[in-house]
Amino acid sequence: MRLSIDVLLDYGFYAPADLLLAIEVAMLPDQKLIENRLTTWGTAALVPIAGEDGIGRRTWSQGEFGIRAQYTATVELDRPLVALAPLAAEPLGMIPAGVISYLFASRYCDVESFSPWVRRRFGDLTGGTQVLAMADWIRREIAYVPGASDARTTAADTFLRREGVCRDYAHLLIAMARAAGIPARMVGCYAPGVAPPDFHAVVEVWLAGGWHLVDPSGLADPATIVRIGVGRDAIDISFLTVFGTAFFNEQRVTVVEAAAGG
Repeated sequence: MRLSIDVLLDYGFYAPADLLLAIEVAMLPDQKLIENRLTTWGTAALVPIAGEDGIGRRTWSQGEFGIRAQYTATVELDRPLVALAPLAAEPLGMIPAGVISYLFASRYCDVESFSPWVRRRFGDLTGGTQVLAMADWIRREIAYVPGASDARTTAADTFLRREGVCRDYAHLLIAMARAAGIPARMVGCYAPGVAPPDFHAVVEVWLAGGWHLVDPSGLADPATIVRIGVGRDAIDISFLTVFGTAFFNEQRVTVVEAAAGG
């Protein structure tokens, strides 16, 4: 599948600010960049740096009055379909060093508070079957309500309120999986068909020696997800981090299937 991505960001600043931008598609074996271009207006020089775990890249810059950025990309996806249910959880003593941090609590994903409930509700399941049961529970029990959460909302808040958006669904699955001893990380991504169109957040879980995509919101097919970056939770995958105070002018994200030759 070939996807065409078109992003426009326009934010104003009350005072000059440093910026960390993360909207470029990551170059990975299962998603080949055919072309891409990032253009900004109103900013200083762009300084690219590696993303978390070496996946994708982020870009430092500065803005005096704001930032207007446009990003376009064409991506070819070639992702083998892997059934999650048969995949086994890796014994804790065999989890690689670079994966261990995704077992622990992070700012938005408290693990200890979920552990007793996860054991009672999903303790008779293991591995991929357990992850799928958690994701199904989240889809059934959590209502997708735009505006129901903000930058302070944690997985525990979402569990109690029973509503949220994609980042809240992702935080909740991450907290549950980690509570079950399964490493889980957040993925910032693009995907066609997400309504309303926007940046999307999903989850990768570590099973059978590798990372596997899961969308607990059900808004995107893992086969059509284009990764931007990964991290412990929403802090690490923010598409725009402003070290200062910003206000919204305009934002647009369009992801559509493209013809193979165009």
